[in-house]
Amino acid sequence: MKKLIDLTDRSSDNWIQMGSDEKRIPIRDKNVQTDVAVIGGGMAGICAAVSAARNGSKVILVQDRAVLGGNASSEIRVIVHGVTKLKSGLPERETGIIEEILLLNRFCNEQHSFTVWDHVLYDYVTRETNITLILNTQAVRAITENSKIVSAVCWQLSTETLLTINAELFIDCSGDGLLAASSGAIYRTGREGKAEFNEKYAPDKPDGWQMGATILLSSKDIGKPIHYKAPTFTLKFDADKTHPDRRIIPFVEGFWWVEVGSNDDIIKDAEVDMHRLMGFAYGVWDYVKNSGKFPEAENFALDWVGSLPGRRESRRFMGDYILKESDQLEHKTFEDAVAFGGWPLDEHNPGGIENLSQPPSFWHEHFDRVYQIPLKSLYSKNISNLLFAGRNISQTHVALSSSRVMGTCATMGQAVGTAAALCFKKHVTPRDLANTHIRELQEQLLRDDAFIPERPANDPNNLAKSANHLWASSTTSGDVKLLIDGVSRDENGKVHHWESDGLNAEVIFEWDKPITISEVEIKCDTNVKKNIMMLKNTRENEAYTTIIPPELLKSMSLQILINGEWEGYGKIEDNQRRLLKFNFDRVSTKGFKLILHETYGAENVKLFEVRAYN
Repeated sequence: MKKLIDLTDRSSDNWIQMGSDEKRIPIRDKNVQTDVAVIGGGMAGICAAVSAARNGSKVILVQDRAVLGGNASSEIRVIVHGVTKLKSGLPERETGIIEEILLLNRFCNEQHSFTVWDHVLYDYVTRETNITLILNTQAVRAITENSKIVSAVCWQLSTETLLTINAELFIDCSGDGLLAASSGAIYRTGREGKAEFNEKYAPDKPDGWQMGATILLSSKDIGKPIHYKAPTFTLKFDADKTHPDRRIIPFVEGFWWVEVGSNDDIIKDAEVDMHRLMGFAYGVWDYVKNSGKFPEAENFALDWVGSLPGRRESRRFMGDYILKESDQLEHKTFEDAVAFGGWPLDEHNPGGIENLSQPPSFWHEHFDRVYQIPLKSLYSKNISNLLFAGRNISQTHVALSSSRVMGTCATMGQAVGTAAALCFKKHVTPRDLANTHIRELQEQLLRDDAFIPERPANDPNNLAKSANHLWASSTTSGDVKLLIDGVSRDENGKVHHWESDGLNAEVIFEWDKPITISEVEIKCDTNVKKNIMMLKNTRENEAYTTIIPPELLKSMSLQILINGEWEGYGKIEDNQRRLLKFNFDRVSTKGFKLILHETYGAENVKLFEVRAYN
């Protein structure tokens, strides 16, 4: 008979604690309750937890490492790419929670330190009062009843504690999705064949191949010649047999193509692959230093080498809809669109670095504009209270080759976090939400500064849209009435902004009859056509900036019309976000005025949206 081990039973401990007269037994068993449990503290999980918390849910965020960030953390150091490689060469940057995080990093981490970045993420999460963060903890088993997860059984390595989390909604953002898999959620691995979804970039027949994991490294100029002798575990890099797309220069950021894939169980083989990846990574560096072909590397030494591989693909959990290649390439319009992507169809070759004759990625197609991601791909088709965000969503292998990048995963995270909070409030399932309450979810996401392509906001509670008179003291471009058109960025070549002529400009909303308001919200400019994520090799050019966006509004004031006089109702200084909010006690008024004082360097202020609520 198979023997079950009770990890909470510590009765065999012989613990003698000095100063105590009796034998003690460690208590290593905890049971906790929450509204929403988010498993996985990468970029998708962070955005899911924060969005659920801000929308009123009590949240527990579980991360299996000591730091947040997942593939973006200092342990792995993958760049937070999103829609960064459109055909235009310019991004269509994600806004909402992921942008807040990247902007905060600009203010707190000018030195571009990855270990400081870890703690920027820690600060960002722990400042949310509705979130309980649990680190060094893996969800190892779901307890499921009637196709619904009741509890997540977790093991915390640092405290030797078995933790049981009971929740109404579970969001698996862990990438590999052990909790979701153990719940019985249907999932796939490997590549679909061409015939199933009519995907031109799929193989002729389905197979088990999954894109591999990578160990990254970085180097720096020491200022003098540095000798290098490879360690004994190094695996030789056969440069004569390699495809020319495996570029060595620049070598400062490491080599993303040092990758080992799998045609079977990539999770089972993870430790074996890690050892091989270490050998391959050092083998390429040995080639850089000792082949004699890169004299520019003479003064360079390894500065950091990862020990934790960054994985691109494993389980994909099936929802009510499977996102596929044609949805992306043909820009399908979804009634339940909640997120977006636009990274190229970037399918890495089977075998990775063990298949040197092939290019490291096929880069099948680049997009000229972004595509939508539907909610029905972000929850389980057979586990009623399970959502997911990240590379583990309901999609084909080819679709994954684009949507897997972390900026895109973050947009999914904000969507499912908000969805979970609404499900909890309404006592409905994610499927019910998708079928019956999708407009409410979309409107909340847009209000929270998420972007849904081709989906203008039309919130019936937004009083700003009912203003009888709307004017500005000065205008350089755009029409001030565009501040209520429901589109909070210039989209597909069309203007949706108002721009001042100089600073201390004023924008005024007025009504013929009094209204009652208690909130005013403004979306300003952060230049979504420039990337602001942290790079290992910083650059300042048309597509990237290393500084705080100069277009960002730094300070502004709100005045409200009371008995015919303008009275001050708040001032924001040293602003760090695109979405600014004024909250105050309800007041009856016929108007409010925004006074735009200062940016972080731009001569004019550009606004995209103004909202008001009672």
